[in-house]
Amino acid sequence: MVFPKKIYTSFLIGFLCISNFTTAQNSKHQKISFGNPSEVDMDSLYIHTKVDSIINLGIQKEAFPGAQILVVKNHKIIFNKAYGFHTYDSIQKVGLDDLYDLASVTKIIGPLPALMKLHSEGKLDLDSPFSNYWKPWKRRKDKKNLTVREILAHQAGLSPYIIFLNEVLKKNGKIKKRFVKKEPNKRFENEAYEGLFVKNRFKNKMFRQINRSKVSDVKKYKYSGLSFLIYPDLISQITKKSYTDYLQENFFTPLGATTLGYRPKTKNFKNLIVPTEIDSLFRKGLTKNWVHDENAALLGGISGNAGLFGTSLDLAKIMQMYSNYGVYDGKRYLAESTVREFTKIQYPENENRRGLGFDKPLINNAKLSIEEAYPAPEVSAESFGHSGFTGTFVWADPINDLVFIFLSNRVYPSRTHRNIYNLNIRPKLQQVFYKAIKNKK
Repeated sequence: MVFPKKIYTSFLIGFLCISNFTTAQNSKHQKISFGNPSEVDMDSLYIHTKVDSIINLGIQKEAFPGAQILVVKNHKIIFNKAYGFHTYDSIQKVGLDDLYDLASVTKIIGPLPALMKLHSEGKLDLDSPFSNYWKPWKRRKDKKNLTVREILAHQAGLSPYIIFLNEVLKKNGKIKKRFVKKEPNKRFENEAYEGLFVKNRFKNKMFRQINRSKVSDVKKYKYSGLSFLIYPDLISQITKKSYTDYLQENFFTPLGATTLGYRPKTKNFKNLIVPTEIDSLFRKGLTKNWVHDENAALLGGISGNAGLFGTSLDLAKIMQMYSNYGVYDGKRYLAESTVREFTKIQYPENENRRGLGFDKPLINNAKLSIEEAYPAPEVSAESFGHSGFTGTFVWADPINDLVFIFLSNRVYPSRTHRNIYNLNIRPKLQQVFYKAIKNKK
């Protein structure tokens, strides 16, 4: 049968539209693969020239000794490069498979996917009091009515931080032997660092102080990491499984994120681990192979606040899963409605930009200059991610289908090095990839 030309043309256009829609839908379920900028209509020369310039200036100004940058556009890894060295002595070059201490990026890669899954399964109600799940808060007048949503959005008025290291150090700076010993035994099993073993029950002391910590009467945005110290125990209570096993079984292993995890020194990885700070207070030397954050260290390296290590590639896998609203490589990890709820601004009326656990762009970010914006002003309002104290940053933008990963050890040799902030390096790097799209167009 021969179709009239008009009918055939209409049929062909309709078929192509359906095919393109189906391809776009299917691509959302793909895993990331290697490509190049031209495949996704980005200006490769512009990207490499600009990124090299920003990074080299950062190294020159001692913002960090080295870094990894990985960018995924339309599920294609279009940029994956390591720069500089582990330290300023220029001996050990940064490799693409080196592990970085993720610091507070841990919050959205460790406890948060577990909490999201529990919410998806109806085991965690965002608008119920947190004390329904964490019983000690039932007895605290200022905490018993705080909701899970308020706490995850940093809207509850919790104290920002408690320096638990003060509990284990004497006034002369020496370590209290009743809390930390140099040899392990049944009562001192939590290894904070090589040759430093924390008393098992020290965690109880930390939790008691968190339970007793002050809560502000004013409900406004106030960043607090205290609840993240609790989440691993809370997740274990609800799931009846070890927190780390739960993460491995439900997320890291099926995603193929083999390097993501806690206490990498104990896992016999061939990967090198990038060092962080030269610590003169607690570890008395270069902090390497073990978590930098002291609170996480005192918990034996396993915390919701910090403690995860990983490569940029493995981080990209979980961030792409989030960007796909819970799906990766054809497997659904989280309900779409859950990811959308956790990644949206919760209290914009209070000028609180935060999602649930996730960081979000500043309100009106698109109207700000690169010096004022956070992160780059070009990111969509639906985008989300988190930064880490050690100099790490991850961000996913579902609207632009772009994942940006930046890992560095800006705290080497000391946390007083702040040029990563002064030079606005992370937003400027992220902006390059958005401008590369415009340039190509």
